[in-house]
Amino acid sequence: MKDTGLLIKKEGYRAGLIVLIDPDKIEIGEVKDKVNIYQKQGADAFFFGSSQPVKNNIHALAKEIRDNSKIPLILFPGSSEQVTPNADGILFITLISGRNPDYLIEHHVKAAPFVKKMGLKVLPTAYLLIECGYRTSVERVSRTQPLPASNIPNIVAHALAGEMIGMRFVYLEAGSGAKNPVSPEIIAAVKAEISVPLIVGGGIRTPEYAKTLVEAGADFIVVGNVLERSDDKDIVRKFSESMK
Repeated sequence: MKDTGLLIKKEGYRAGLIVLIDPDKIEIGEVKDKVNIYQKQGADAFFFGSSQPVKNNIHALAKEIRDNSKIPLILFPGSSEQVTPNADGILFITLISGRNPDYLIEHHVKAAPFVKKMGLKVLPTAYLLIECGYRTSVERVSRTQPLPASNIPNIVAHALAGEMIGMRFVYLEAGSGAKNPVSPEIIAAVKAEISVPLIVGGGIRTPEYAKTLVEAGADFIVVGNVLERSDDKDIVRKFSESMK
């Protein structure tokens, strides 16, 4: 197993870059080349998972990523069915922005015995879905409403509650391909009140905007869709450099 800290920024960087790999948007024959490019250009870790039910073979894909990766592979599962031993760790996510018991405790109960048996490093994470301008797949699958982006004190209160419950990370998520990513104002307000690392993802399309979020206080930036759609072969390097 790689470094059990798993989520660690490179020395000299203000924030870390996480590349999200959707198991249904990559074929096993593409894994080696993409993983090598991403880590060579500066990714600090891989997240692996989907908010949707997955059709591809999660176990085989995760193993291929891990076998070719020198950086941590961390599961970001949309459900307990996406848990595999072929990873270094798992975001044990509690969707505290919603009130659906399945995503507050039920999936955790189902997954816990398997996670323990697999020996995965557990990263307890308070997950907050923030309103982004349209109905995201996370919203549809979880059957929960996002927190209004205009009510920043409420978002801060949710983040604080997550930390006080014992979560070791707070994750502000606008949703995959979000129309409106989480704003710098929200990030700054949350960062000012919590003491655990802050992860931000969803709709972050440019290195310039990523830099703005880092300056606001994000500890880790998650990118995924933009890498799948961009023709820029150096896009990961540009995102990584924006973390400095």
